[in-house]
Amino acid sequence: MTNTKRLDWVDAAKGISILLVVMLHSTLGVGADAGQIGFMHYAVAYSAPFRMPEFFLISGLFLSYVIARSWGRYADRRVVHYLYFYALWALIQMFFKTVIASGDIAGFFSGIFFALFEPYSVLWFIYMLAFFSAATKWLYNNHVPHWLVLAVAAVLQMLPTPNDSAVIAYFAEYYVFFYAGYALAPQIFKLTGWAQNHALLATLGLVAWAGINFGLVFWPTADIQPDHVTPGFASWPGIHLILAFMGATAICVFAALLARFNLAKPLAWVGERSLAVYVAFVIPMAIVRTILFKIGVINDVGAISLLVIIAAATSSLIVYEIIQKIGFGKFLYTRPEWAKLEAGREKPDQAIKNSAPAE
Repeated sequence: MTNTKRLDWVDAAKGISILLVVMLHSTLGVGADAGQIGFMHYAVAYSAPFRMPEFFLISGLFLSYVIARSWGRYADRRVVHYLYFYALWALIQMFFKTVIASGDIAGFFSGIFFALFEPYSVLWFIYMLAFFSAATKWLYNNHVPHWLVLAVAAVLQMLPTPNDSAVIAYFAEYYVFFYAGYALAPQIFKLTGWAQNHALLATLGLVAWAGINFGLVFWPTADIQPDHVTPGFASWPGIHLILAFMGATAICVFAALLARFNLAKPLAWVGERSLAVYVAFVIPMAIVRTILFKIGVINDVGAISLLVIIAAATSSLIVYEIIQKIGFGKFLYTRPEWAKLEAGREKPDQAIKNSAPAE
């Protein structure tokens, strides 16, 4: 397979990841407002075992290309980079939520303070990427073997999640997937290459995985509520870890097959801009959801959820493309020189689409 198709599948996997995230928050937001569940809640439940694990696994795939850099260069690209977009978009989202929507100016400033220590809202993913990247660099510099890190991280993932700190909870829950993306990248690329050359067998494997995931998510029963979902056996420690890796790998294989048959372009286009969607989709999501409920023309919760998903994702992409065309507001997606530890090393026009979550 060519290098282009390899990159296409990575971007396509990123595109799938961000759409699953938008689906989660849009569906549960609609469900919470309506006090009901719809057909999209079942899709949210089905993706629960692998949605965020796959996001983090993809984010670690190319870490080996930069891990040997000096701390300064590495931190600029893999730590400060994420913290810049986290800080910027946390301010924007808090401003919309507290000042514009509620007129709570005091809440805005208190929110800024607490966002320094506890990741804000959906932006926790970007916040944690900075921590994960720094931790991996430290482990690399101290020559800690991959097998030991993976073993300890897997144990942490299976232990009860601590409730006193979101940072600790997220680290314990997801670091194993980020590190696996970094440590097992050669094996992952070999698997996707094999899948592209053995499409029928790979497809049969995906069908088998899809059935296993379905059975363990909905058996014996899945707790599906308007504002949250809890899978059945898939939520059990150990089973959840295995299903997460199976699902993350399955998404990579599925994306590789799409690239193999030149069907990955639309998802790859979204994937290239995945972080641009991630930081911005919450605002149009809330606006469209509010408008649809006020109009009241559509009463089906599933249909409303689907419309909100489409509107949130497309609105974020449209705004991003408009800003790229007019040039004004690029700081929203492109880190300016003053926010870099080593100014000038990165091309000024290298936008957010060319960075995370999988560089």
